[in-house]
Amino acid sequence: MELIPAIDIIEGKCVRLTQGSFDQKKVYSSNPLEVAQRFEGAGLRRLHLVDLDGARQKKVINLGVLELIASKTKLKIDFGGGVQSTEDLRQVFNAGAGQVTGGSIAYKNPELFSSWLSEFGGERIILGADVIKEKLAVAGWQEQTDQDLWEFIEKYHQQIRYVICTDVDKDGLLSGPSTDLYRKMVIKYPELVIIASGGVTSLDDLAELEASGVGGAIIGKAIYEGKITLKQLQNYQNAD
Repeated sequence: MELIPAIDIIEGKCVRLTQGSFDQKKVYSSNPLEVAQRFEGAGLRRLHLVDLDGARQKKVINLGVLELIASKTKLKIDFGGGVQSTEDLRQVFNAGAGQVTGGSIAYKNPELFSSWLSEFGGERIILGADVIKEKLAVAGWQEQTDQDLWEFIEKYHQQIRYVICTDVDKDGLLSGPSTDLYRKMVIKYPELVIIASGGVTSLDDLAELEASGVGGAIIGKAIYEGKITLKQLQNYQNAD
């Protein structure tokens, strides 16, 4: 299981929201590059970078942050937030992203998202499935839909390899992840790499997720609030 730290960006700063609410924003650093370099220094190899301004404004806003982190670290970056067109996608890849996550676009414009999968492949395009009670939430979680998680994955599962699933009810609350949901996903789609996001608070949470069979776990607030240290993550990763 890959350990994937998260950096969420608003106005160029490293922040965390609670349950996706922009009214519950906490700034942790005005220097995202420094944060990313600390992750890299701890032996972490991946980074989940989210342009929250972009998600809300439906266009890529914080491209400069991506370019800076990509040029100053060797982290494999998956980027999400505001990618609405093939031109946006190429721009993000050119700025240094190794992968791009599409959630809202996969829901609202399935033909375009499928064309990305055809052109760039399932190794580079990740399906983002943010859910509230197993129903999709899109547009930076500002819109809740009636789209069922399982129908959403089914639509693309022949083309994709990776799914990042965030349980919005868990995100930012430090209350533990939705391990049962991820276990169901792994059982239903054993050929996919399921990446769990939301709620990770402790090393025990990571152990439970790993036992469930997920391929990756995104860790955000737990790092910033000191619930899990980078040294602990380094040791956990090395133990694997």
